[in-house]
Amino acid sequence: MNAVSKTKKSLFADTSVSKAPVMSREGSVSIHEETTGSKAVKYLLIGISVLFLFVMLVLPLITVITEAFKKGFGEYFKAISDPDTASAVTLTLKATVIAVLFNTVFGVFAAWAVTKFRFKGKKILVTLIDLPVTVSPIIAGLIYVLTFGRQSTIYPFLEEHGLEVVYAVPGIILATVFVTFPFISREIIPVLEAQGTDEEEAAAMMGADGFTIFRRITFPHIKWALLYGIVLCSARAMGEFGAVSVLSGHLRGKTVTLPLHVEILFGDNKFMPAFAVSSILVLLAVMILIIRSIVEYIGKDRG
Repeated sequence: MNAVSKTKKSLFADTSVSKAPVMSREGSVSIHEETTGSKAVKYLLIGISVLFLFVMLVLPLITVITEAFKKGFGEYFKAISDPDTASAVTLTLKATVIAVLFNTVFGVFAAWAVTKFRFKGKKILVTLIDLPVTVSPIIAGLIYVLTFGRQSTIYPFLEEHGLEVVYAVPGIILATVFVTFPFISREIIPVLEAQGTDEEEAAAMMGADGFTIFRRITFPHIKWALLYGIVLCSARAMGEFGAVSVLSGHLRGKTVTLPLHVEILFGDNKFMPAFAVSSILVLLAVMILIIRSIVEYIGKDRG
């Protein structure tokens, strides 16, 4: 019996030994081919991405900066210190700040209502929040012109009380608020949906009021998403052109934002001042990208 069992063990041992090299060779060949193929695809995709980014993003930015300083620093600072440019910068920042403040308050309230409560019309509310993304900015501007313009039914009331919307600063602010409407709420809603309602319900059962629940439970979860949404909202507000163009009337020094001012300068064949003003938008965009990267890094690190 011992001889038989030893014979069986030796047979099984020989079988395993004879099969092992075959499997290892096949496995090593397939892994090597897969690794080689994936590296080739990886480098190809990286090369295409870098080329695309260079042509579509880096090259235009280099062109803007080069043309802006083409005639020297003196002409550049003369162009950006023009009173119309200063007015455009002021109006752009004013509209951006007001739009961000409004959309921050609305976005937080809307996201909290949609994710923490059940009520009729929730889907309609979510659809309305996404509406500015689907509507062209130019159409949005025309809507405000029809709503608050001379042909509107409420225009006599506005005129009687001295309220100007179309071709005035309030119209610029309304257009900016509209196009940036969903950015903050759409950043917060997925976070609150992932969080659920268990913590809020437990706090409510222990006697905490709504403000305490929001301050101590809800807000710590959404603070980084809120900051990220504010950054995106600010970037979109500064670069808005379509809706603002319809509502502004292109009144220099009054209703012209930075993108509109660049268009006006190009129309007047003032190319170097146009590039100089464009460089301000480039600088603001770079600052926003840096802030966004910092917020995203800190949020991931602490999340």
